[in-house]
Amino acid sequence: MLKIEHIGIAVKDLEKSNELFKALLGRPHYKIEEVPTEGVNTSFFMVGNNKIELLEATKPDSPIAKFIEKRGEGTHHIAFAVNDIRSEMARLEKEGFILLNKEPKPGADNKLVCFLHPKSTNGVLIELCQDKPE
Repeated sequence: MLKIEHIGIAVKDLEKSNELFKALLGRPHYKIEEVPTEGVNTSFFMVGNNKIELLEATKPDSPIAKFIEKRGEGTHHIAFAVNDIRSEMARLEKEGFILLNKEPKPGADNKLVCFLHPKSTNGVLIELCQDKPE
């Protein structure tokens, strides 16, 4: 793993949360993007070399909607940048981690992503991110 790529935060209202984080961080978000396959709108903020990703559900049965219903707003996941997502997935599965998807899927911010089940990572949802090949 190369670095923490971003920290994902589940929010109920992206517009209000963008204003809150703009005031907190002293800068506006740099990107808003919808990820239809996940039923989510995302907004990204730079913090030094790291990113904060705000996640708002676009449909009531999306993972973010379910997360907020169960736990409320707050930290949803930690994402790690990797060079080769497929080899990292194979390595982690061999180590006993539970993958939530067997193949990388398109994610926000021009990434391929894979999630690890929190049951295998001390209750923390982990996301692997690789820049999409050009």
